[in-house]
Amino acid sequence: MAGIPKDAWYGAGLRFQCTQCGDCCSGAEGYVWVNQAEIDALAAVKGMAVAEFEAAFVKRVGVRRSLVERPGGDCALLDEKTRRCTAYEARPRQCRTWPFWDSNLRSPEAWAEAAESCPGCNMGDIVPLERIIEQAAKIRI
Repeated sequence: MAGIPKDAWYGAGLRFQCTQCGDCCSGAEGYVWVNQAEIDALAAVKGMAVAEFEAAFVKRVGVRRSLVERPGGDCALLDEKTRRCTAYEARPRQCRTWPFWDSNLRSPEAWAEAAESCPGCNMGDIVPLERIIEQAAKIRI
């Protein structure tokens, strides 16, 4: 694959397996950016009309849209009891690409910091470099 940095510190790949623990869906307040296709898919999974879903789970931030959070930062789609995403199969691109964000791939130290709050980092099968690059290219965080 052209353009893949073979000398990246994670060139041999990284271990990751989502445990669906909900840790990446909670904590500090922030934004989970969503586009219309993602909103439509989330509404379908929740069995809601798109307008109904948007009214309950989407907020405007300037010209962009983000999922709503509960006070304290938990995503409104996170089940408070099970700590599982109630729309996991249709989760937005930002959620699907975790932990392969530029901010986590910047250095081994950045990856280690992400692993402190994500039990799936350094677990499971090795995700090959090509897949990491593909995921990182989908979103820049």
